[in-house]
Amino acid sequence: MSAEVRDVFKLSRDWLSVQEVVDTVSSSSCGAISVFIGTTREDQVDGRKVVGLEYEAYESMVQSELTKLCADIRTRWPSVRHVCIHHRLGWVSVGEASVIMAISSPHRHEGQQAVQYCISQLKANAPIWKKWLVVTV
Repeated sequence: MSAEVRDVFKLSRDWLSVQEVVDTVSSSSCGAISVFIGTTREDQVDGRKVVGLEYEAYESMVQSELTKLCADIRTRWPSVRHVCIHHRLGWVSVGEASVIMAISSPHRHEGQQAVQYCISQLKANAPIWKKWLVVTV
């Protein structure tokens, strides 16, 4: 097995592509690609209907935080090969993807654990903020 690993991060104001993220982590040495897709859900905040989210980020710091996160993931799950995280910025309507991440690994168990850890840490530590955009119901 090659020692090559690949970490790819993208912040975008455009639609996110699941296929692009999956293709980025695809590897003939991996039997599993674990994917998480976070979407904007229809919800209510203080009795008002959420119609979308507005994301902003401290973009230069996001790269640094995600690089640290990938190093942490590989310490916890050394078999993880490739990590790809795409996150939307700006307006994201209900039903649209705001984050897509994929992790490839030789076997599914470590990839699934790593994806769960990755989204939890991304939400806790990456300097990406959201604001709910609401209308009165």
